[in-house]
Amino acid sequence: MPRLADLAELVRAPAALSVPGDVVAGAAAAGTLGRRTPALAAASVLLYWAGMAANDWADRRLDAVERPERPIPSGRVAPGAALGLAAGLTAAGVALAAAAGGRRAVTVAVPLAAAVWGYDLAAKSTAAGPAVMAACRGLDVLLGATGGRALRAVPAAVTVAAHTWTVTALSRREVTGADAALPLRTLAGTALVAAGAAARPRPERAALPALLAGWYAARYGAAQARAAADPRAGRVRAAVGAGITGLPALQGALTARAGAGLLGLAVAAAAPLGGRLARRISPT
Repeated sequence: MPRLADLAELVRAPAALSVPGDVVAGAAAAGTLGRRTPALAAASVLLYWAGMAANDWADRRLDAVERPERPIPSGRVAPGAALGLAAGLTAAGVALAAAAGGRRAVTVAVPLAAAVWGYDLAAKSTAAGPAVMAACRGLDVLLGATGGRALRAVPAAVTVAAHTWTVTALSRREVTGADAALPLRTLAGTALVAAGAAARPRPERAALPALLAGWYAARYGAAQARAAADPRAGRVRAAVGAGITGLPALQGALTARAGAGLLGLAVAAAAPLGGRLARRISPT
């Protein structure tokens, strides 16, 4: 039996702090914040962990060469156990979404689970990889919006999806290193994402979203700037980690933009916590 610590490393447990904010931002935008939101956020975390386990199962042969320290190639977690865990977490995530949000939640949770597995098993190494992963995060935001005015959550979903595209594009070069142009392009994308998160139609409530969006841009943008100056693998991997652990600041900005300022601050607070935990278990 694998140790709990090995399973936590397999699913990148601390990186799950970047997940509940998707659902919260979607719920805030759609006007559906309520008792079911925490359960939908928990379902989202289960699907995220499922994706991480499935990712390592699919990459087990490649990791044996490039990352032999990972749980599967190091022998700490058997491939079958990883696949079984991924399947079980997927089923649990969809079931919890159904219990919390009914049929409307299932209509988002099932495509989300399919997109997660599609990325891991087929799309990851193709040109479509970043777009498929971006779709996963966009659907995650819309999961929180089920049961409400879901169209109002589309801008938040697109914003989070755009951020995810930048992180995924960088992640494809975190082992080999990148051309300096790549982090410069993703940095430009981050600037646009932050600007979009800061904008709101009621200027009297603009201060907090702008502050959190600026924090997100500074945190993630600085790591990308360092990768552009030195695009070797270590710097690129650090930028990917900053994009994962810094996402709650963006989610907090989107939540605050929807009018839930205190909740936005609470969501953003996961960013520094995720950064500290990432020093123990890599989020990438």
